[in-house]
Amino acid sequence: MARLVVVSNRVPIPDKSGTAPAGGLAVALQSALEARGGLWLGWSGRSCADDAVGPLQMQKEGNIEYALTDLTERDVEEYYQGFANRVLWPICHYRLDLAEYGRREMAGYFRVNRFFASRLLPLIEPDDLIWIHDYHLIPLAAELRRQGVTNRIGFFLHIPWPAPDVFHAMPVHEALLTSLTAYDVLGFQTEHDRENFADCLSRRDLAARLDASRFATDGRVFTARPYPIGIETEEFAALAKRAAQTALHKRMLQSLDGKQLIIGVDRLDYSKGITQRIDAFESFLTRHSDSQRKVTLLQITPKSRSEVPEYEAMQRAVAEQAGRVNGALGTVDWVPIRYINRSLRRPALAGLYRMAKLALVTPLRDGMNLVAKEFVAAQREEDPGVLLLSRFAGAAQELKEAVLVNPYDVEGTGEAIARSLAMPLEERRERWSAMMTTLRANDVFTWCDTFLKDLAAKPVQKARPASVSTPVRTSEARTQPLRKAMSTPVARWS
Repeated sequence: MARLVVVSNRVPIPDKSGTAPAGGLAVALQSALEARGGLWLGWSGRSCADDAVGPLQMQKEGNIEYALTDLTERDVEEYYQGFANRVLWPICHYRLDLAEYGRREMAGYFRVNRFFASRLLPLIEPDDLIWIHDYHLIPLAAELRRQGVTNRIGFFLHIPWPAPDVFHAMPVHEALLTSLTAYDVLGFQTEHDRENFADCLSRRDLAARLDASRFATDGRVFTARPYPIGIETEEFAALAKRAAQTALHKRMLQSLDGKQLIIGVDRLDYSKGITQRIDAFESFLTRHSDSQRKVTLLQITPKSRSEVPEYEAMQRAVAEQAGRVNGALGTVDWVPIRYINRSLRRPALAGLYRMAKLALVTPLRDGMNLVAKEFVAAQREEDPGVLLLSRFAGAAQELKEAVLVNPYDVEGTGEAIARSLAMPLEERRERWSAMMTTLRANDVFTWCDTFLKDLAAKPVQKARPASVSTPVRTSEARTQPLRKAMSTPVARWS
């Protein structure tokens, strides 16, 4: 097998004992890297003065070599905090109102991608398969191609891809679209995301569609397909079963004092619909007063990107909202919402999922949402809980047996909470069994193997499209936006 090279914004380095960080994605990628022999390159998480970026920090664990690079403070401000998280993230989550586009941040984004390419280039071997991850690194393949790299290069987008009218509102959208055509395989979470991407290409005449998955541009063919990411299903189910025997699990059961546990687990982000969820829970308690003192919502929301003002403001808003509901409906011996603003270890979360009668996974927009899949995997077969899932999460395309809701409909979601808590055991078992079958058939290892199989496949020769309504522009016209966006001088890397 060809060696695998993975590039991501951050790299999950094993600790001193050689133990890999928890998480299905890290487990799957490290498994593929170990099997093939591989390299994982990304940002170290450290920033420094402009003239202090040193050499790559190399670390070898087994068959995997990790390569970390520092970034400058300016890089972090413009590339990471700026364009990636204040332009691309909100636009891909349909929040044009929160996108703060600036030419300086845009230039920093392309500059840092050139820097990643310059760091990776000396490490690439002729037969390597290169797999680049997520929205931080969209232009990376185009820059590698510009520097002469001919290896097969794949890209997987972990977040949603928006409709053309949303994506095209970004001033530099054409340069990003053009850079994506430099990949050999593009992976999206859902069919909807892939079709949105295809529509974006069509609107700008950037590629001719050959069939459902193949596109032709500039004399070459690339593939774009949905590859819905999974979790390590059986391993997580076993983790949850073990967690049910821990002291933490027993203390939590004791503290509930017979009340039913409803759980929500989300990183603090405006895309997760946390405020709408709390409103829906309040609506449920108000309209079904007989449920008061019988249920407790545990909302676990670790801090996220606190350096971005929107997230700091949201942190205050969610805490105040939870406090308001507790003040209005709580009693001396009952708190409706337990709000935790920090992360918990994965075994602890697995045990809490297993204990919960209902999970509220209600993002306003999400690429996949693995919390939904982890909750299902953690359940007891003989008495499973219910998954209440937003229609706007990628997971809803697979877990159709969940109770699907529109999170913008607060009262409707509140009524869905009531129906879910009252659901008969037989129906709960049927829904859980169907979802568990899906999770077993498409776990994270299957996701990884499927993508890499397509990436390693011999490229198919260009075929004549069956029906193309618009012509593909010439190479010069097509690449002009990308050249313009990537032409900002960068003295320290030139």
